[in-house]
Amino acid sequence: MLRPITFALTVAAAALVAGCGGDDSATVTRPTELTAAPPPGFPAMRIPADNAFTREKAELGRYLFYDRRLSGNETQSCGTCHRQRYAFTDGRARALGSTMQDHPRASMSLVNVGYTVTLTWANPSVRQLERQALVPMFGESPVELGLAGMESVMLDRLRADARYQTMFRAAFPGQSEPFTLDNVTKAIATFERAILSADSPYDRYQRGDRSAMSASAVRGMDLYFGERLECFHCHGGFNLTDAVITAATRIEETPFHNTGLYNLDGMGAYPAGNTGVHEITSNPADMGRFRAPTLRNIAVTAPYMHDGSIATLDGVLDHYAAGGRTIASGPNAGVGSASPLRSEFVRGFVLSPSEREDLLAFLRALTDQSLLTDPRFADPFGRE
Repeated sequence: MLRPITFALTVAAAALVAGCGGDDSATVTRPTELTAAPPPGFPAMRIPADNAFTREKAELGRYLFYDRRLSGNETQSCGTCHRQRYAFTDGRARALGSTMQDHPRASMSLVNVGYTVTLTWANPSVRQLERQALVPMFGESPVELGLAGMESVMLDRLRADARYQTMFRAAFPGQSEPFTLDNVTKAIATFERAILSADSPYDRYQRGDRSAMSASAVRGMDLYFGERLECFHCHGGFNLTDAVITAATRIEETPFHNTGLYNLDGMGAYPAGNTGVHEITSNPADMGRFRAPTLRNIAVTAPYMHDGSIATLDGVLDHYAAGGRTIASGPNAGVGSASPLRSEFVRGFVLSPSEREDLLAFLRALTDQSLLTDPRFADPFGRE
C-alpha cells in the first residue's frame, strides 16, 4: 500500500500524465481573462458541443450571474447564494430564497463546478450546468429566484439594457434574436465553468514548492490520504471529491453517500423533506445519501453538511471520528454510528490532539486565497 503522501502526489502525477493543461512548476501565472483552460494538475474539462467556451459568453455570464433582474422581485441574483468571498457559497446554514423562504439545504460551492458530474446535493439526473440553472430560476419548491411564469418579463428586462444589447450580440453572433432563455443559461454556465481554483498552498506543494505548506499541514496530508481516516475515498483526486467528470470520462459515476449524520428511527431515517437521493428514487437504500462536495476552500465554506447542521471543521472531525453523529435529544435524536445505511468508509477513528491540529492545518491549506478576491469572478455591479 502506498504511503499517504505518496498517494497524494501520485494522484497529481496521474492527472498530469492524463493530459491536463499548463505546466507543473511551482510558480504559475494566473490568467487575466475568464477561461476554462485546465489549470496545472487538472485534466481537460468536458464542455457541451452546443455551448463552446468564449470569453464574450463568459463575461456576459458573469454579468447575468450577478444581475438581480434574474429574480422575480429583483432582490437576488445567483451571486446572492454563491458569494466569492465564501468560495461561492453564502455562509448560511441553509439558503434563503428571494421571497425569504428558508431552504432545506445549504448553497453548494461553485468552485471547479465544470468538473462535477452531478450538480445538486442529491439529484442524480441534474448533470449539465445549463439545465441546472433552470432550477433556481424557475423552481417553486422551494422558491429560489422566483421566476416561474416570468420568463418573458425577465428577457424584456435584459433586452431593455443597452449594455446587454452589445454583450448578447457579441456572445451569440449571427443570431437575429439572441435574447433567449437558452442563451441566458448558456452564458451563466460558461461563466461558472471559468470559476477555477488551483492555487492553494496544497496545489503549490504538489507542484514542487515544499515551502508552501507547514510541517503540520504535511503531516495532516499524510493522515488525510491514509487508510486510517478514509477521507480520500470520497474526497480524493485533483478536485478532492469523488463526483468528478472530465473530457476523458467514459463511464459517468454518480456517487452519493450516507455519512450517519442522522438516524431517527434506528433504521437510518433522515428528517422528512431532506432525505437525499431517496426523495428522487423512493428507494429505501437511498435514504440519507448526498453528494460529497469538494473540500477545496473548505475552511471558508462553513457551516457544513448538506443542511449546515455542523458549525465548524472541528465539529465535522468529531462527526467522522465517531463514525456518525449522535444527537441526544429533540426531534432528530438518534445515533448515526448505528445506522445500517451508513457508508462503509465512515467507520470512526481516533486522533491525538496533535494529529487533529495537523489535519485541520491541512484542511486550511486547501484555501485558494487568490480565488476569493480574483477580479475576474467579482460582481461587476459592485454590490458584493
